[in-house]
Amino acid sequence: MTVTRSWISDTPDEVEHPPVPLGINEMTVPRATLMLSLGTALVLLLSAIWVGWAAWNFSADLEDSFGPSVEAPAIDGRLAWEVDLLFDTCSPRESDWVWPESLSDQDDVFLYPGELRCDWEHQGDDDRASVAVYNRGNTTVDLVLEIRGPGVLFSGSDNTSDLMTLESNEAGIVELELTEDITEGSITVAVSHLTVVDAEVLLDVNMFKGTEEREMHINDNDRIEVHYVVWDADTGDQLDEGDLLVTAGDDPTYIDGFGWSAIGLDIDSDRGLIPGISTGTSHTTLLPPPIAYGNNDGHELQNSWLRFELSINRGPIT
Repeated sequence: MTVTRSWISDTPDEVEHPPVPLGINEMTVPRATLMLSLGTALVLLLSAIWVGWAAWNFSADLEDSFGPSVEAPAIDGRLAWEVDLLFDTCSPRESDWVWPESLSDQDDVFLYPGELRCDWEHQGDDDRASVAVYNRGNTTVDLVLEIRGPGVLFSGSDNTSDLMTLESNEAGIVELELTEDITEGSITVAVSHLTVVDAEVLLDVNMFKGTEEREMHINDNDRIEVHYVVWDADTGDQLDEGDLLVTAGDDPTYIDGFGWSAIGLDIDSDRGLIPGISTGTSHTTLLPPPIAYGNNDGHELQNSWLRFELSINRGPIT
């Protein structure tokens, strides 16, 4: 007898071993999952390659548009510019350095060993002061100047910010303008690199109202007559004394710092024209070589720091 069914079953083969649909075949499910996973992985890999290529292209386009990334110029790890207030009232901003015994004998490219804190004794609303920035490096720097604190503007821009470009070893001077009658307060002048915004040098300015408030405050382009005395700041030797007509601010007749030293003098409305009566104020400024005789090769005072005492005799002269 021929056996056509399984010898251990009494049911037909098609009942005992029915066809298994593809979707529930226990071998087919893992194979499908594996194929799907491989496909997904391939898509992800291709996507990552495409994103990386697109990012590289974007970076290249930015570099073509704006140039390569810029690093702020530095000398021995220190930013290549420094800032001071011309009044002879400055000291170390932090306790990480001490004032040099001899400013002209420093064996360093920098004028000061660190950042400064300076006092500004003003004589009322609209009084002025001069801030100098020095590029001690060998490359041009584009700088942003910002006043952090109330009541003071840059008079040139009539704003709390200003721009300055300095060539190699060049100095620039700007005028601060007091816009409020502040009894006591403080500001910080931050000088940062134009494209490296966190590269900044700070100057703290403590302001307080003086006892010689006057009606007129000398500012940029005022023509005045001053009495001056000048000393070598290191030796204390008096170098000269006299009376001069000067244009406050940028006066090409004299060394750079002399005209800017006249900024911030004050006088009553009589302008000093009443004989025998002096109503003008005086102050003292400290001029480093770059704004004194530092650019005069061979001059006997080329490396000297100068201390000027200025008092206003008369003016502004119109």
